[in-house]
Amino acid sequence: MSNNHTEPKSLVEVGAKDLQGPGVIFCPNPKMPLWSNHPKVFIDVATTGEGRCPYCGTMYRLKAGEKLHAGH
Repeated sequence: MSNNHTEPKSLVEVGAKDLQGPGVIFCPNPKMPLWSNHPKVFIDVATTGEGRCPYCGTMYRLKAGEKLHAGH
């Protein structure tokens, strides 16, 4: 359960292979239509398992059972 009371505009489930660098995903993602583009932003999903885009409100959530490899 999230402490944020507003529902996300859309939810994108991502796998560990979709993450870039230290567990981030970028938005807008390649599947979004061009008209919905906004400045590219990197969203941390590794820390809590989910993250929301500050521009469009899309929620990115790590798929259940996905394991992240620690990059130390």
